[in-house]
Parts: sequence; C-alpha cells; structure tokens
Amino acid sequence: MDAAPMLQDAEIGFPIPPGVYAETVTEVQHYSDSLFRFRITRDPAFRFRSGEFVMIGLPNADRPVFRAYSIASPSWDEQIEFYSIKVPDGPLTRYLQRLRVGDTVLMRRKPTGTLVNDALLPGKRLWMFATGTGIAPFASIIRDPETYEKFDEMILCHTCRTSQELTFGRNLLNDLKNDPLVGELSPRLTLYDTLTREDWPRVGRQTDLMASGKMFSDLGVPPIDPDTDRAMICGSMAMLNDTKAALESFGLEEGANSRPATFVVEKAFVG
Repeated sequence: MDAAPMLQDAEIGFPIPPGVYAETVTEVQHYSDSLFRFRITRDPAFRFRSGEFVMIGLPNADRPVFRAYSIASPSWDEQIEFYSIKVPDGPLTRYLQRLRVGDTVLMRRKPTGTLVNDALLPGKRLWMFATGTGIAPFASIIRDPETYEKFDEMILCHTCRTSQELTFGRNLLNDLKNDPLVGELSPRLTLYDTLTREDWPRVGRQTDLMASGKMFSDLGVPPIDPDTDRAMICGSMAMLNDTKAALESFGLEEGANSRPATFVVEKAFVG
C-alpha cells in the first residue's frame, strides 16, 4: 500500500507530514542563553493526560526531525506549552530556539508517558523530583485538579546549576496562586529548589539531601514512607537512576500505566 501523501503548505514551503498537527506559535519567552518556553495553538481534537509528552518538529525539511517534549500545560488548557533547553548544534533545538510568534510547529497526534496520575496508587503526599527542564511535566501536573483530588500534599523538588535556571519553576509557583482551577488549592504545594554551582539557601543534589535527612527537616515532613508517599522522577539518566535507587531504599516500588505502584520514572528523554 502506498504511503499517505504529504500535504503541501504553500506559506511554509515544505510538506506537512501525515498524522501531525500544524500549530501556530502564540508566545515565546527566553529565560537565558540556554532556556526558553513557547506556546502553540491546540487542535480541538487533541487530547492528553497531564504529565504526558508528545513528539514535535518544524516544517523546515522534507523529512523534519521530531523529538519528545513534555507538555508543560495542563490537559484543560486551550493552548500547548513547552519548556526547552537550547542546544547550539541540536538537530531540532538549534532551529526551535529561533521560534517567533506566528511560526508553525509540527506536533504528532499521539501523546504518551508514565508521569501521569493513573500510574500511581492513591497516597497522601506526592513528591515530584526534577532537574533542569525535567520540571516541564510537573508544570502540567500541578495545574490539574485531579492531582489535588488524589493527594493532600505535593512537593516539587527542582535542582539546577544556577539560580537563573530556577526562574521557570519560581514563576510557575507564583502564577499558580491565580490559577482559575487550582489557585485556592495552591498552598498544598511546596517548591523545594536547590542549586549545585551557586550559593543558595539549599545547595546540593536531591539524593544527597534525602540521604542526609536535610530535605525532610527543611520541609518539616517525615522521611518517605511507602504507606503514604508517592513519587515521580524526570531528569538525566544519572539523576533517574540515583533517585530511583533512593526511593527504593525507602521501600517504594516502580509502577507504570499498566501496573500502578508508588513511584514512576520518565525515560523518554534519555538515550
């Protein structure tokens, strides 16, 4: 059977592959030379669960490059938001970082991922462990009312190298107070951010702060307990492995969409 023909967009000048949405950039914000976020329009037919990721690309070639990006907006948002690192020689990000309002972004139609509420058993407290742009799926999860229905308390742990890299997370928590759906519930969420290369009130890797007990004393909560605590992890491969081992040392078990348990890991962004 012949492959489905690719539609030609006269304004773009390159074919639009079948099975993708061609969406329009509505907002771009650069935080630093290495980080930025952008928003695009959302096709009414597109559905996803908060915390999932999708493949995106640009109509800049006959065969555009697609990469996995966590959706940083909640499932109810009328637009789609992404938070990205800038890689000078990246096959996609070297072009993506030049986006302007009005540009076109390609998005494949099928979202997926393990950082979803359905993959966790009910619990009292939800821990979200992120490094760098790994905070993106949690930006979606903490703005979803379902999260507040499932957990009494949420702790977002975000570690970066420099204070400038914490801006996205700090803005996120500040804006949450005025969120139309969860603003009144936002006091139940705590941001615990740390740095590794600058002076900061909290310095160090999350696993080291857990091992020493400083994280728990800082937050005024007991150590992680499998009877009450649930967790999600998103970051580099080393961070995933170290945090997974730490959680397992507390007695938590890894789950999945098909088998909910007490913690989940997103492995889509590491090779």
